[in-house]
Amino acid sequence: LRPASGSRQQDAPGAADGLALASDPGGTLNFLAMVENLQGDSGRGYYLEMLIGTPPQALNILVDTGSSNFAVAGVPDPDVTSYFNPELSSTYRSQGIEVTVKYSQGSWIGVLGTDVITMPKGLYGSYTINIATILESENFFLPGVKWHGILGLAYDALAKPSSSVETFFDSLVRQAKIPNIFSLQMCGAGLPVSGSGTNGGSLVLGGIEPSLYSGDIWYTPIKEEWYYQVEILKLEVGGQNLELDCREYNADKAIVDSGTTLLRLPEKVFSAVVQAIAHTSLIQEFSSGFWTGSQLACWDRTEKPWSLFPKLSIYLRDENSSRSFRISILPQLYIQPILVIGDNLQCYRFGISSSTNALVIGATVMEGFYVIFDRAQRRVGFAVSPCAEVDGSPVSEIEGPFTTADVASNCVSSVSFHEPVLWIASYALMSLCGIILLVLIVLLLIPPRCQHRYTDNDVVNDESSLVRHRWK
Repeated sequence: LRPASGSRQQDAPGAADGLALASDPGGTLNFLAMVENLQGDSGRGYYLEMLIGTPPQALNILVDTGSSNFAVAGVPDPDVTSYFNPELSSTYRSQGIEVTVKYSQGSWIGVLGTDVITMPKGLYGSYTINIATILESENFFLPGVKWHGILGLAYDALAKPSSSVETFFDSLVRQAKIPNIFSLQMCGAGLPVSGSGTNGGSLVLGGIEPSLYSGDIWYTPIKEEWYYQVEILKLEVGGQNLELDCREYNADKAIVDSGTTLLRLPEKVFSAVVQAIAHTSLIQEFSSGFWTGSQLACWDRTEKPWSLFPKLSIYLRDENSSRSFRISILPQLYIQPILVIGDNLQCYRFGISSSTNALVIGATVMEGFYVIFDRAQRRVGFAVSPCAEVDGSPVSEIEGPFTTADVASNCVSSVSFHEPVLWIASYALMSLCGIILLVLIVLLLIPPRCQHRYTDNDVVNDESSLVRHRWK
């Protein structure tokens, strides 16, 4: 990779630098072959076609940067059109390990195994990957989805049942010897959410494809390698700073997650954004149900409501910590067409929601940008996406650098009880309780004559007297 000045990338890293693939007869990564290898929409996710097993079974796999397991439907389900049958694959090997994964919406239970996969529009060759076959699920496969599994692209810290399960992308890096970087473009700006057609997109494995972005790439450090956790410094609505403590934006984490459809904001930030949008917009009275997602707003199909709403900007810390840059989305990205009523009305939803535990940069924002997950250099990059246009005009912007003199030197809480840590703490507490219980049982079983009886002649210091009186 050839970095330009600061943390902007002006050249085309990986485009022609001889990134060799051992299994690729051409000797180089062909990023153009991966362009437009995704289909989907912002309401139901973007998916990649994959061939699994021997002989190959074709499935569509949801691309999710907010989880770390590769899992596919393993039994028939009323909401999926296809599933992977491991009994029909001669290369499938069951590990006999049950795995359970819970998401912000939905969950599933499956069995861990391995099999070979190939990607018709991905890397050349086949690779042996850990695969969970989903046997039971709840609110995971939903009516109308066109995908049959999920491709978790986050770090192994989130993998279930433990971080020892090698993730899909780690397996590719090891077996295909590709650079530890991938990039993602989702092209749904201004198109109907969950429409009958499918939008395009690109998942580039091993590098960056220059045709998928314009201008510079701006990078922000990954704060911790579990989710793609970043540091947000401030938000602006219509150019006006929300004036919140920057730690509010990172409570308790801020992540980049392609598997989340909306821009999700911590409750305090969400309330401030809604208030600012309502104050700035040209609509005097607006139903509260629109902001909470329970109601749609409808206009005549000849009208475009986007001119009534302000621009939303998110400031991220630059790799040079004394600087920041901002990514901005126009209302065409967060006021989203979803339903046509009759011949005249087009109805829209609010593409932002509240969250109890994170700020999540989901599809609402990601559809405006080409996003680079540079795991090798522990950073996430953003560049303007050429497909982020509505009626021929761009609906996203990147600007910088800006000084960070007006924000704290660290906006991320130093104390963060992440899920793996919580599991360790839970096991430690269970073990401690077990030991205490065992001691109590032993004490109850000790014959009375073996117990020491204190007399007036016992000499005790202050510390032991506390123990003595406590036991009495």
